[in-house]
Amino acid sequence: MEGLSLFLTVFLALVIPIVMARLRVTTVPTAVAEIIVGILMGKSCLNLITQTFQLAFLSNLGVIILMFLSGMEIDFDLLSPKKHTRARKSESGKQVKPMVVAAFAFGGVAVASVLLALGMKTLGLFNDVALASIIFMTVALGVVIATLKEKEILGRPIGQTILLTAVMGEVIPLLILTIYSTVNGGDARKLWLIILLFVAAIILLRRFKRPYLWFAKVTKATTQLDVRLAFFLIFALVTVAEQVGAENILGAFLAGVVMKLLEPTQATKDKLTSIGYGFFIPIFFIRTGVNLNLKLLFANPQALMLLPVLVICFFLAKLPVTLTYMRAFNKRNAFAGGFLTATTITIVLPTLQVARKLNAITATQSSAFILAAVIVCIACPIVFNSTFALTPEDKIKEKVVIFGLNAVTMTVYQDLHDSWYSVQVLTCRKEKYDTYKSKVKNLKLLPDRKLDTLEAAGAFDTDIFVATFTDDQANLEVGRAAKQAGVKRVIVSQGKVVADTVDQLREEGIELFAFNNLHGAMLRALIESPAVYRIITDNALYDVVVRNSAYTGRQLMDWDFVDQITVSRIRRGDKWISPHGSTVIEPGDELIYSGPWREADRIHQLLSRE
Repeated sequence: MEGLSLFLTVFLALVIPIVMARLRVTTVPTAVAEIIVGILMGKSCLNLITQTFQLAFLSNLGVIILMFLSGMEIDFDLLSPKKHTRARKSESGKQVKPMVVAAFAFGGVAVASVLLALGMKTLGLFNDVALASIIFMTVALGVVIATLKEKEILGRPIGQTILLTAVMGEVIPLLILTIYSTVNGGDARKLWLIILLFVAAIILLRRFKRPYLWFAKVTKATTQLDVRLAFFLIFALVTVAEQVGAENILGAFLAGVVMKLLEPTQATKDKLTSIGYGFFIPIFFIRTGVNLNLKLLFANPQALMLLPVLVICFFLAKLPVTLTYMRAFNKRNAFAGGFLTATTITIVLPTLQVARKLNAITATQSSAFILAAVIVCIACPIVFNSTFALTPEDKIKEKVVIFGLNAVTMTVYQDLHDSWYSVQVLTCRKEKYDTYKSKVKNLKLLPDRKLDTLEAAGAFDTDIFVATFTDDQANLEVGRAAKQAGVKRVIVSQGKVVADTVDQLREEGIELFAFNNLHGAMLRALIESPAVYRIITDNALYDVVVRNSAYTGRQLMDWDFVDQITVSRIRRGDKWISPHGSTVIEPGDELIYSGPWREADRIHQLLSRE
């Protein structure tokens, strides 16, 4: 029977996503579908899958890998002070600091969760206030990220705010759970030893920071050192966690954080995700459903009454998120964002697992919590997808600031503006401002070109800064100031190009644009080779890093749009390779290609989508 249970579990892990794809079920997370199927196949219904040692072992490993991958989901760029010292405009036109809004939102969630837990104890429904508070304040980070990626708003102010709220809703409850389990496990005096777990994580990070770069170079199909390192980190920190009295899931989560800070390649991330979600994690979710005994739940009136109360509490706990978001975003999207943060499953399951070990909760109460979380996980993405509406600001790809106004930058402004870029043009020449102010919507006149003036005007609060002033030296000074201010991409124009200057700017991470050289090359092409000129002007040259898994692991000739573009070169790691129809594209490959403007832009968005 043990072999049959394992076979059925692995078989269902294969079949469930296939059936969901065929039936086009996109609103329900796969994890929730796996729990539901587990309920049908377990003791609640058919009883075809039973509890076995093999399933228990693989399931426990699954939850550890789930927490490891959750730690790898955290985007530390969003947590950096530079990222949030300057506010960004939301779709409502208000200035938004995602970290501040998210902190206020989660603070409200924490307060609401404690009040709801106290209310349940007062009504005699559930007596453990701390455990209920932890569960109510959790957010399913993985579900939130997947939903935001699907809407393509992960990099927008509202997307960043929702993501940061979800990060807090996973990290903070996990830390509180560790304290809760230590105190309730009778090891309160060992609580300070948890610090050793964080010390171990820091030591491992410092120890493997440099060797990891070497690992990436020597990794082969038969060694896979990057994957071996990942599992070493998992078991090292899980072991330390158990030794100091902390929960092993905290050790696994910290291992994921360490791996993320080692900056693994996209290929490494894909391999680890494949191992986790391809085998171990589905077993954990299916077994969770198998363990649920709904017959006992429905036979117990008190526990059954707990179910609707828990569903309502899950939603009420996230009400402060909606109220906070409404002050920064439009009401419709704020409501949708608040609903999405009510999604909770990934931390709830390990929390209940810990609570059952401590005998802090009955099996029937645990089933009620899990079923309530499943109901919420089904409802929240559906409500979000049907309610959230992309605004013009959501569609904006990047913010561009152009310092300097002339005929060329005017053309660039029009082209970028039409392609959903947020473009601001700055000038300190009154005659230029008077000439173009009726044609450029977002044009600002500055009294001078001093760095303090530019900074006060928000010139460096952008993704791309372009300096095209007539003074080459001024462009260099402003460009370097922009780079020091943390602007991602800085482009400066130079009338006279000097080789030493080019090399120096390249080392500083500043890109160079030479007006005279470009104009001369274009004129020469028009005179000598009109056909070449038409190719240059009618086509776009793009550079894209392939992140869309639908187009990796496939030959170029198998892409459905390959006849619409010309792939010139492919950079894989530090090497450039010449493409052929049989070239298999790997995750993280950088493609240089050209094609008609509209099609090339569409393909760029498609390939870069995660």
